[in-house]
Amino acid sequence: MGHLLSVTKKPGMPTEGAFPWSVPAVRAFERLELSPGVTFFVGENGSGKSTLLEAIALAAEIPGLAPAPPEADVTLAKQLELARYLRLAWTARSRRGLYLRAESYYLALHAQARNEARVLRERVQAENPAWMPARVPLPGEAVHVDELSAEPYFAAMDARSHGESFLGTLERKVSGPGLYLLDEPESPLSPKRQITLLKHLRAAVRGGSQIVIATHSPILLALPGAKIVSFDTVPPSVVAYEDLEHVKVVRDFLRDPAAALEE
Repeated sequence: MGHLLSVTKKPGMPTEGAFPWSVPAVRAFERLELSPGVTFFVGENGSGKSTLLEAIALAAEIPGLAPAPPEADVTLAKQLELARYLRLAWTARSRRGLYLRAESYYLALHAQARNEARVLRERVQAENPAWMPARVPLPGEAVHVDELSAEPYFAAMDARSHGESFLGTLERKVSGPGLYLLDEPESPLSPKRQITLLKHLRAAVRGGSQIVIATHSPILLALPGAKIVSFDTVPPSVVAYEDLEHVKVVRDFLRDPAAALEE
């Protein structure tokens, strides 16, 4: 199974203009070598870490959770422009893996449930044209029949907390050889659950997974052996864990919260 070795800017990439070219780290980007294990992208909000992660996912044609491919997502149109200027070097080309944005997790799951309900309905109706779903829209009810058929799945999702469901999905999907790109996976997770995720990431790497994560979490960033790329420098550069601003801020705050609030 191949790994993604590096991402390099192609000739002709714009250096000025609207987003994403307005982001300094994107504008100055030249080349980035990735770890065969875990690579973290870290930086302040708006630094470009998620933008580059999304563009890599699009350039690599890595699938998301939703039935439609990421390139069909209208919210990624600008990132798709950037993806066209990225050259990916592999040990062997692979499209196996997962791209997942924590912020759109539930939307992707709902789309997946509706799609599965549609496929099942079409298969059953092809075998038995007279078949009707157990629940159909009531008069005046503005909802599609496939949405109703997926209701049991939605109920099962709601029975678990957001964090539990999200972590369970990561544990199932991030496994085995492939490229896994995760955007701020710490968002729905408690500190304890983040440590659980760290243990899973370590096990996944041992099983052949290559993982790239955009994050703010000092807990996730502490993964031993991971490569950390800071987008607070222009162009992005490799930094040590102990030198991260995120780590220093959290340590200073925990040492004396009252003093930190007075600054």
